Amino acid sequence: MGQILAGEIRKGVTFEYNGKGVYVVTDFQHVKPGKGAAFVRTTLKNVKTGQVLSDQTFNPTTKLETVDVETKKMTYSYFDGEFYVFMDDEYNQTMLTFDQCEDALKYIKENDMVTVRFLYGEAFSVEPENFVELKVIEAEPGVKGNTATNAMKNAKVETGAIIQVPMFVNEGETIRIDTRTGEYMSRV
Repeated sequence: MGQILAGEIRKGVTFEYNGKGVYVVTDFQHVKPGKGAAFVRTTLKNVKTGQVLSDQTFNPTTKLETVDVETKKMTYSYFDGEFYVFMDDEYNQTMLTFDQCEDALKYIKENDMVTVRFLYGEAFSVEPENFVELKVIEAEPGVKGNTATNAMKNAKVETGAIIQVPMFVNEGETIRIDTRTGEYMSRV
């Protein structure tokens, strides 16, 4: 355990919050109003219950008790109908619920490497690699002559996620996606 100033908060920071449990920062914004003191607006998620606290504000100089989170590289093995099963190099299995890995599921398929986060030895979330390559299984047709560099359309990838892609991307192609932003990077 250590301390962090609220003004240093970033996504993924995990801390003890008002005796209510351990929360991870899922979104944050530094706000400097024209009048009044600056503050940090956050969205927090309880790592055990999944409860989300929106619009939690902190004075930037508030000290927060950080909690050490262990991370482990694992492979997504399969979904057993109830749990998503992840395995480490020594074939140890970790099982997570849909709520615990919902965000990552948009970008992972079986046998993909992920980072599983643990608190006090218990897994609570999954993060995909920063960049993944997924096949486009459905794409709106590009409009002939519409080759403007910023024109985008929806495409569905093999995991079911909908990604905004340039007009020239077609069904059957594999694309590279930045999982931190959900943005199309390039064709592969």
